Amino acid sequence: MRLEKFAAIDIGSNAIRMLIANVVLGDATPPKFHKNSMVRVPIRLGEDSFTVGDISSKNLKRMIHAFKAFKRIMKVHGVTQYRTYATSALREASNTNTVLEKIKNKTGIQIQVIDGRKEAEIISTNSSFDGLNFGNKNFLFVDVGGGSTEFSLFKNGERLASKSFKLGTVRLLNNLVSKRVWEEVKEWITDHTGKYEKIAVLGTGGNINKLIKLTGIKEGKPLSRVELGSIYNQLQSLSYEERILKFELNPDRADVILPATEIYLRSMDWCGATRVYVPKMGLADGMIQEMFASLYPST
Repeated sequence: MRLEKFAAIDIGSNAIRMLIANVVLGDATPPKFHKNSMVRVPIRLGEDSFTVGDISSKNLKRMIHAFKAFKRIMKVHGVTQYRTYATSALREASNTNTVLEKIKNKTGIQIQVIDGRKEAEIISTNSSFDGLNFGNKNFLFVDVGGGSTEFSLFKNGERLASKSFKLGTVRLLNNLVSKRVWEEVKEWITDHTGKYEKIAVLGTGGNINKLIKLTGIKEGKPLSRVELGSIYNQLQSLSYEERILKFELNPDRADVILPATEIYLRSMDWCGATRVYVPKMGLADGMIQEMFASLYPST
Protein backbone atom coordinates (compact mmCIF):
# COMPACT_ATOMS: atom_id res chain seq x y z
CA MET A 1 0.00 0.00 0.00
CA ARG A 2 1.16 3.53 -0.80
CA LEU A 3 -0.27 6.82 0.44
CA GLU A 4 -0.01 10.14 -1.37
CA LYS A 5 -1.52 13.51 -0.57
CA PHE A 6 -3.01 15.73 -3.27
CA ALA A 7 -4.43 19.24 -2.92
CA ALA A 8 -6.98 21.04 -5.08
CA ILE A 9 -7.56 24.79 -4.85
CA ASP A 10 -10.89 25.98 -6.25
CA ILE A 11 -11.11 29.75 -6.77
CA GLY A 12 -14.83 30.43 -6.90
CA SER A 13 -16.88 33.61 -7.11
CA ASN A 14 -18.05 33.49 -3.49
CA ALA A 15 -15.07 31.83 -1.77
CA ILE A 16 -11.74 30.08 -2.30
CA ARG A 17 -11.41 26.49 -1.10
CA MET A 18 -8.49 24.13 -0.68
CA LEU A 19 -9.14 20.41 -0.36
CA ILE A 20 -6.37 18.07 0.77
CA ALA A 21 -7.08 14.41 0.04
CA ASN A 22 -5.37 11.14 0.89
CA VAL A 23 -4.93 8.90 -2.15
CA VAL A 24 -4.46 5.27 -1.10
CA LEU A 25 -2.85 3.04 -3.70
CA GLY A 26 -2.88 -0.74 -3.39
CA ASP A 27 -1.28 -3.33 -5.63
CA ALA A 28 -4.50 -5.21 -6.35
CA THR A 29 -7.21 -2.72 -5.40
CA PRO A 30 -8.58 0.43 -7.04
CA PRO A 31 -7.30 3.75 -5.65
CA LYS A 32 -9.25 5.19 -2.74
CA PHE A 33 -9.77 8.90 -2.17
CA HIS A 34 -10.35 10.23 1.34
CA LYS A 35 -10.88 13.87 2.28
CA ASN A 36 -8.26 14.90 4.80
CA SER A 37 -8.75 18.65 5.25
CA MET A 38 -10.81 21.48 3.79
CA VAL A 39 -9.95 25.17 4.18
CA ARG A 40 -12.38 27.83 2.98
CA VAL A 41 -11.70 31.57 2.86
CA PRO A 42 -14.59 33.99 2.17
CA ILE A 43 -13.06 36.15 -0.55
CA ARG A 44 -16.00 37.15 -2.75
CA LEU A 45 -14.26 37.82 -6.08
CA GLY A 46 -17.56 37.86 -7.93
CA GLU A 47 -18.52 41.05 -6.10
CA ASP A 48 -15.62 42.70 -7.92
CA SER A 49 -15.71 40.95 -11.25
CA PHE A 50 -19.45 41.02 -11.96
CA THR A 51 -20.13 44.58 -10.76
CA VAL A 52 -16.97 46.61 -11.35
CA GLY A 53 -15.30 44.43 -13.97
CA ASP A 54 -11.95 43.71 -12.31
CA ILE A 55 -10.47 42.29 -9.12
CA SER A 56 -9.81 45.00 -6.53
CA SER A 57 -6.37 45.58 -5.04
CA LYS A 58 -7.85 44.78 -1.62
CA ASN A 59 -9.03 41.33 -2.69
CA LEU A 60 -5.81 40.68 -4.59
CA LYS A 61 -3.88 41.25 -1.35
CA ARG A 62 -6.27 38.91 0.48
CA MET A 63 -5.74 36.26 -2.22
CA ILE A 64 -1.96 36.51 -1.87
CA HIS A 65 -2.23 36.09 1.93
CA ALA A 66 -4.54 33.09 1.41
CA PHE A 67 -2.24 31.36 -1.07
CA LYS A 68 0.80 31.88 1.14
CA ALA A 69 -1.16 30.21 3.93
CA PHE A 70 -2.25 27.39 1.60
CA LYS A 71 1.39 26.68 0.69
CA ARG A 72 2.33 26.41 4.36
CA ILE A 73 -0.59 24.09 5.07
CA MET A 74 0.33 21.88 2.10
CA LYS A 75 3.91 21.71 3.35
CA VAL A 76 2.78 20.65 6.82
CA HIS A 77 0.55 17.93 5.33
CA GLY A 78 3.26 16.69 2.98
CA VAL A 79 1.25 17.31 -0.19
CA THR A 80 3.04 15.87 -3.23
CA GLN A 81 0.83 17.26 -6.01
CA TYR A 82 -1.56 20.18 -6.23
CA ARG A 83 -3.61 21.99 -8.84
CA THR A 84 -5.34 25.39 -8.83
CA TYR A 85 -8.37 26.24 -10.96
CA ALA A 86 -10.33 29.50 -11.19
CA THR A 87 -13.89 29.78 -12.48
CA SER A 88 -16.42 32.55 -13.30
CA ALA A 89 -15.01 35.55 -11.42
CA LEU A 90 -11.54 35.29 -12.92
CA ARG A 91 -12.91 34.18 -16.27
CA GLU A 92 -14.61 37.55 -16.61
CA ALA A 93 -12.35 40.02 -14.79
CA SER A 94 -10.55 42.51 -17.03
CA ASN A 95 -7.31 42.30 -15.00
CA THR A 96 -7.11 38.51 -14.71
CA ASN A 97 -3.64 38.25 -16.28
CA THR A 98 -2.26 40.83 -13.84
CA VAL A 99 -3.83 39.00 -10.90
CA LEU A 100 -2.44 35.62 -11.98
CA GLU A 101 1.05 37.06 -12.55
CA LYS A 102 1.19 38.80 -9.17
CA ILE A 103 -0.01 35.70 -7.30
CA LYS A 104 2.56 33.54 -9.07
CA ASN A 105 5.37 36.01 -8.33
CA LYS A 106 4.39 36.39 -4.66
CA THR A 107 3.49 32.78 -3.84
CA GLY A 108 4.80 30.54 -6.62
CA ILE A 109 1.29 29.19 -7.24
CA GLN A 110 0.21 29.02 -10.86
CA ILE A 111 -3.52 29.36 -11.50
CA GLN A 112 -5.36 27.96 -14.48
CA VAL A 113 -8.62 29.64 -15.48
CA ILE A 114 -11.08 27.06 -16.83
CA ASP A 115 -14.19 27.58 -18.91
CA GLY A 116 -17.71 26.55 -17.92
CA ARG A 117 -17.71 23.40 -20.05
CA LYS A 118 -14.55 22.05 -18.42
CA GLU A 119 -15.90 22.95 -14.99
CA ALA A 120 -19.10 21.00 -15.66
CA GLU A 121 -17.18 18.00 -17.00
CA ILE A 122 -14.78 17.83 -14.05
CA ILE A 123 -17.62 17.90 -11.53
CA SER A 124 -20.02 15.58 -13.35
CA THR A 125 -17.44 12.92 -14.26
CA ASN A 126 -16.30 12.60 -10.64
CA SER A 127 -15.88 8.86 -10.06
CA SER A 128 -17.18 9.29 -6.51
CA PHE A 129 -20.66 9.17 -8.06
CA ASP A 130 -20.02 5.52 -8.91
CA GLY A 131 -20.35 4.44 -5.30
CA LEU A 132 -23.69 6.12 -4.74
CA ASN A 133 -26.67 3.79 -4.54
CA PHE A 134 -28.94 5.45 -7.08
CA GLY A 135 -30.04 2.36 -8.99
CA ASN A 136 -31.20 3.10 -12.53
CA LYS A 137 -32.53 6.58 -11.82
CA ASN A 138 -32.16 9.46 -14.25
CA PHE A 139 -30.56 12.57 -12.79
CA LEU A 140 -30.28 16.25 -13.49
CA PHE A 141 -26.98 17.25 -11.92
CA VAL A 142 -27.02 20.84 -10.59
CA ASP A 143 -23.91 22.52 -9.19
CA VAL A 144 -24.66 26.06 -7.99
CA GLY A 145 -21.78 28.51 -7.66
CA GLY A 146 -21.41 32.20 -7.09
CA GLY A 147 -20.94 33.07 -10.75
CA SER A 148 -22.35 30.13 -12.68
CA THR A 149 -24.41 26.98 -12.39
CA GLU A 150 -23.42 23.78 -14.14
CA PHE A 151 -26.10 21.35 -15.33
CA SER A 152 -25.61 17.79 -16.57
CA LEU A 153 -28.07 15.06 -17.53
CA PHE A 154 -27.32 11.49 -16.45
CA LYS A 155 -29.07 8.32 -17.60
CA ASN A 156 -28.08 5.04 -15.95
CA GLY A 157 -24.78 6.59 -14.85
CA GLU A 158 -23.90 7.96 -18.31
CA ARG A 159 -23.57 11.70 -18.80
CA LEU A 160 -25.58 12.65 -21.89
CA ALA A 161 -25.23 16.45 -21.88
CA SER A 162 -23.69 19.33 -19.91
CA LYS A 163 -24.11 23.08 -19.94
CA SER A 164 -22.84 26.01 -17.87
CA PHE A 165 -24.91 29.17 -17.45
CA LYS A 166 -24.07 32.60 -16.02
CA LEU A 167 -26.59 32.00 -13.27
CA GLY A 168 -24.92 32.27 -9.86
CA THR A 169 -25.73 33.39 -6.35
CA VAL A 170 -23.45 36.44 -6.35
CA ARG A 171 -24.85 37.53 -9.72
CA LEU A 172 -28.40 37.16 -8.41
CA LEU A 173 -27.63 39.16 -5.26
CA ASN A 174 -26.39 41.99 -7.46
CA ASN A 175 -29.36 41.80 -9.88
CA LEU A 176 -27.09 40.75 -12.74
CA VAL A 177 -29.19 37.85 -14.05
CA SER A 178 -31.66 38.78 -16.75
CA LYS A 179 -35.00 37.14 -17.38
CA ARG A 180 -33.54 35.82 -20.61
CA VAL A 181 -30.91 33.78 -18.74
CA TRP A 182 -33.62 32.15 -16.61
CA GLU A 183 -35.54 31.36 -19.80
CA GLU A 184 -32.44 29.77 -21.39
CA VAL A 185 -31.89 27.59 -18.33
CA LYS A 186 -35.53 26.52 -18.29
CA GLU A 187 -35.41 25.72 -22.00
CA TRP A 188 -32.25 23.63 -21.64
CA ILE A 189 -33.63 21.67 -18.69
CA THR A 190 -37.03 20.98 -20.24
CA ASP A 191 -35.52 20.04 -23.61
CA HIS A 192 -33.10 17.54 -22.07
CA THR A 193 -35.32 16.06 -19.36
CA GLY A 194 -38.79 16.24 -20.90
CA LYS A 195 -38.84 12.68 -22.21
CA TYR A 196 -38.06 11.12 -18.81
CA GLU A 197 -41.02 10.33 -16.57
CA LYS A 198 -38.92 9.81 -13.47
CA ILE A 199 -35.97 12.04 -12.72
CA ALA A 200 -34.26 13.32 -9.59
CA VAL A 201 -31.87 16.20 -9.00
CA LEU A 202 -28.31 15.62 -7.87
CA GLY A 203 -27.22 18.79 -6.09
CA THR A 204 -23.72 19.90 -5.13
CA GLY A 205 -22.23 23.06 -3.68
CA GLY A 206 -21.83 24.59 -0.26
CA ASN A 207 -25.37 25.93 -0.11
CA ILE A 208 -27.20 22.66 -0.71
CA ASN A 209 -24.96 20.94 1.85
CA LYS A 210 -25.90 23.61 4.37
CA LEU A 211 -29.60 23.21 3.50
CA ILE A 212 -29.38 19.48 4.21
CA LYS A 213 -27.96 20.26 7.65
CA LEU A 214 -30.66 22.83 8.36
CA THR A 215 -33.44 20.37 7.56
CA GLY A 216 -31.90 17.61 9.66
CA ILE A 217 -32.04 15.05 6.83
CA LYS A 218 -29.78 12.05 7.46
CA GLU A 219 -26.68 11.79 5.30
CA GLY A 220 -27.39 9.85 2.12
CA LYS A 221 -31.13 10.50 2.25
CA PRO A 222 -32.75 12.74 -0.37
CA LEU A 223 -34.35 16.08 0.37
CA SER A 224 -37.92 16.40 -0.91
CA ARG A 225 -39.25 19.35 -2.92
CA VAL A 226 -41.68 20.06 -0.07
CA GLU A 227 -38.90 20.12 2.54
CA LEU A 228 -36.70 22.32 0.39
CA GLY A 229 -39.58 24.72 -0.22
CA SER A 230 -40.34 24.83 3.49
CA ILE A 231 -36.80 25.76 4.54
CA TYR A 232 -36.70 28.34 1.74
CA ASN A 233 -39.84 30.00 3.12
CA GLN A 234 -38.33 30.03 6.61
CA LEU A 235 -35.10 31.61 5.41
CA GLN A 236 -36.94 34.14 3.26
CA SER A 237 -39.07 35.27 6.20
CA LEU A 238 -35.97 36.28 8.17
CA SER A 239 -33.64 39.22 7.78
CA TYR A 240 -29.97 38.69 6.93
CA GLU A 241 -28.99 39.17 10.57
CA GLU A 242 -31.75 36.82 11.80
CA ARG A 243 -30.54 34.07 9.42
CA ILE A 244 -27.06 34.37 10.91
CA LEU A 245 -28.37 34.18 14.48
CA LYS A 246 -31.15 31.60 14.15
CA PHE A 247 -29.43 29.17 11.78
CA GLU A 248 -25.82 29.95 12.77
CA LEU A 249 -24.89 30.76 9.18
CA ASN A 250 -21.60 32.36 8.22
CA PRO A 251 -22.07 35.98 7.04
CA ASP A 252 -20.99 35.04 3.51
CA ARG A 253 -23.49 32.16 3.48
CA ALA A 254 -26.51 33.93 4.97
CA ASP A 255 -27.14 36.00 1.86
CA VAL A 256 -26.26 33.60 -0.99
CA ILE A 257 -28.25 30.68 0.44
CA LEU A 258 -31.54 32.24 -0.69
CA PRO A 259 -30.73 32.62 -4.42
CA ALA A 260 -29.07 29.19 -4.35
CA THR A 261 -32.24 27.60 -3.00
CA GLU A 262 -34.26 29.36 -5.67
CA ILE A 263 -32.05 27.83 -8.39
CA TYR A 264 -32.51 24.33 -6.96
CA LEU A 265 -36.26 24.78 -6.59
CA ARG A 266 -36.74 26.06 -10.12
CA SER A 267 -34.53 23.29 -11.52
CA MET A 268 -36.62 20.67 -9.73
CA ASP A 269 -39.87 22.17 -11.00
CA TRP A 270 -38.64 22.41 -14.60
CA CYS A 271 -37.49 18.78 -14.74
CA GLY A 272 -40.37 17.43 -12.64
CA ALA A 273 -38.16 16.13 -9.83
CA THR A 274 -39.55 15.64 -6.34
CA ARG A 275 -36.25 14.66 -4.69
CA VAL A 276 -32.75 16.11 -4.57
CA TYR A 277 -29.81 13.92 -3.55
CA VAL A 278 -26.78 15.65 -2.04
CA PRO A 279 -23.45 13.82 -2.29
CA LYS A 280 -20.67 15.74 -0.56
CA MET A 281 -18.50 16.45 -3.58
CA GLY A 282 -17.74 19.25 -5.96
CA LEU A 283 -15.14 20.77 -8.24
CA ALA A 284 -12.23 20.21 -5.83
CA ASP A 285 -13.07 16.49 -5.54
CA GLY A 286 -13.11 16.19 -9.31
CA MET A 287 -9.79 18.04 -9.54
CA ILE A 288 -8.18 15.51 -7.20
CA GLN A 289 -9.30 12.64 -9.41
CA GLU A 290 -8.34 14.46 -12.61
CA MET A 291 -4.86 15.00 -11.15
CA PHE A 292 -4.58 11.33 -10.25
CA ALA A 293 -5.69 10.23 -13.72
CA SER A 294 -3.07 12.42 -15.38
CA LEU A 295 -0.30 11.03 -13.16
CA TYR A 296 -1.45 7.40 -13.25
CA PRO A 297 -3.26 6.98 -16.61
CA SER A 298 -3.15 3.18 -16.54
CA THR A 299 -4.53 2.78 -13.01
